[in-house]
Amino acid sequence: MRPSTVTGAVLATAVLLLVAVRDGHCAQLCMDSSFPRTINGSLSFCGYNGTSCCNATDDAAVQKQFAAMNISGTPCGDIVKNILCARCNPYAGELFTVTTTSRTVPLLCSTTGVSSRLSTKPAAATTDYCSQVWDTCKDVRIPGSPFQAPKGGAAAPKLTDLWQSAGEFCSALGGGGAAKSPCLDGGGAAFNATRPALPLNGMCLERIGNGSYLNMAAHPDGSNRVFLSNQAGKVFLATVPAQGSGKTLGIDVASPFLDITDEVHFDNEFGLMGLAFHPGFATNGRFFVSYNCDKTQSASCAGRCACNSDFGCDPAKLGADNGAQPCQYQSVIAEYTANATSGTPAKATSANPVEVRRIMTLGLPFTTHHGGQILFSPADGYMYFAMGDGGSVGDPWNFAQNKKTLLGKILRIDVNTMPSGNTTAGWGSYSIPKDNPSSTDSSFAPEVFAIGFKNPWRCSFDSGKPSYMYCADVGQAAYEEVDLITKGGNYGWRVFEGPLPYTPLSTPGGNTSAASINAISPVMGYHHNAVNNNVGSASIIGGYVYRSTVDPCLNGRYLYADLYAKSMWAGAESPEGSGVYNVTDLKFSCSKSSPIPCDVAAGSALPSLGYIFSFGEDNARDVYLLTSKGVYRVVDPAQCGYACPVKSSTPGASSSPSPGAAPSSAVRARAPAALAALMAGALLALLSLMSV
Repeated sequence: MRPSTVTGAVLATAVLLLVAVRDGHCAQLCMDSSFPRTINGSLSFCGYNGTSCCNATDDAAVQKQFAAMNISGTPCGDIVKNILCARCNPYAGELFTVTTTSRTVPLLCSTTGVSSRLSTKPAAATTDYCSQVWDTCKDVRIPGSPFQAPKGGAAAPKLTDLWQSAGEFCSALGGGGAAKSPCLDGGGAAFNATRPALPLNGMCLERIGNGSYLNMAAHPDGSNRVFLSNQAGKVFLATVPAQGSGKTLGIDVASPFLDITDEVHFDNEFGLMGLAFHPGFATNGRFFVSYNCDKTQSASCAGRCACNSDFGCDPAKLGADNGAQPCQYQSVIAEYTANATSGTPAKATSANPVEVRRIMTLGLPFTTHHGGQILFSPADGYMYFAMGDGGSVGDPWNFAQNKKTLLGKILRIDVNTMPSGNTTAGWGSYSIPKDNPSSTDSSFAPEVFAIGFKNPWRCSFDSGKPSYMYCADVGQAAYEEVDLITKGGNYGWRVFEGPLPYTPLSTPGGNTSAASINAISPVMGYHHNAVNNNVGSASIIGGYVYRSTVDPCLNGRYLYADLYAKSMWAGAESPEGSGVYNVTDLKFSCSKSSPIPCDVAAGSALPSLGYIFSFGEDNARDVYLLTSKGVYRVVDPAQCGYACPVKSSTPGASSSPSPGAAPSSAVRARAPAALAALMAGALLALLSLMSV
């Protein structure tokens, strides 16, 4: 908990001042000033998933404390459970430490409180949760009550034993108005959404590797290791050097973790396109790749054609149009397992190249627009598969708008529950999540989660808000877009290209009218004529919401780029929960202390990155650019001369977490090393922000 000494109080307050402004409203921090830990699945009692300030042991302790109160199943019991579980909230550091004295109850959202350090949602959306707590629990005796006065009193006090009225209660524990710290409402932490964002002057990069890769996946054991895969069909295990260490990526390209180049068809838009590790990989060794194969070259390359009689599509005609066999090329999702002589997959340095299970094989109608990324949601644990419209200019067969096809869709499947016999969907070996859109609308194919995509190229979940899934969708000729994905959402292609109406050149598959769909507009994007790439083309590369502590001015912003590496952007939702994003052109430079010197574009001060293929994120939430000229990492902006009023928490050359470390350690290891710098800069940062 918070230090009781004056020095400790000043220290905690300084840290609080820093994190309160770090990401535009507040930052994730626990009551002991550590960062929230990543959890697999969800806490069985408090229910938090993705990130939390509690682990399973903490969760069990909260459950035991609540059980002793003997109020389970009552309206007051539901409220008290929510309040007790607030210590597991990723923002517990601010929910509980809004004063210089310890609190046993988090700040409760209120419209009547008078505290000067209170913060709620915007005024129109403020909930009077504090009054609801009073009205529901005021006459209930609660053994071991968290509301009990610090000096003691009744063994099982009622609220009316301690306070005379709702106004007095909320003056002590609640508040509202224009103050700026978060508060607890009935659903979780609520924030003041009017706080200005930190100024953004530019992004600083360092080059730590020379290889060219399409995918990066953080090792599920929480260590400083990542997996990288190339388009040809190899997966590598690499060690990430500490920020500020001056070291390069530790990777042995001669000893891949997995080599399936014999199975992969590698060409232009074909290859090993996706890589995802099961959330339980550290103990079960399960991981998955998505790749393309050629059925004329591989006997195992056989699956159902995405063009079929279900919607009047003749694969033979497609073959003639392509000059190829019908559905000659396929998209595959396959499961593999890690090799570990010790029986601990987290320590494995290689994988068995023999496929464990074929999850899906999908025949492709054309030779482009296959998407191919796979990823697990930290919120629900299911696998998501981003699939393009299958190719040809303008999606002539209107696959993206046909709910029965798997093309032009974001798919969601359950790879933990394997069906017996033939799967209902008929495409592979998996089950369908019970709440997929098909559960309420039979016109959807069971696997479909969202529709209306041309070629989604890189999706990600926001580690700070695990329910937020962003997908960048490559445009046709005019607009590139970023979509915030919702279940059952229709994102418009080919009725729209981004926000613009689109007229296809050919329509053998029919048309869909704009009036017949409720198309969801992109939240970010850019017009082709706004891109200074000097090649007359554009292709969006989706990235991540930046959640590292290394560049506080990037925190909370979604980063994305154009393939041609001349333009990048950062978008922030403002106000929170509005779906409205402010987008800023993102300048970028290369650190003078880059472990591998960056190439410089001729006649330009910009680093020459070649082509940007993908972004990546490690367990410390650091963000990477995977380019044709190597692997680049976002570093302290001061290394490029960019000013940020909040100091980076870069730990210098401190040692990185070891393989097999706890999932949160890669992030939390930064806090002690940076604490002195945080204290020194916190007040200056606050003063700087006040002048913004």
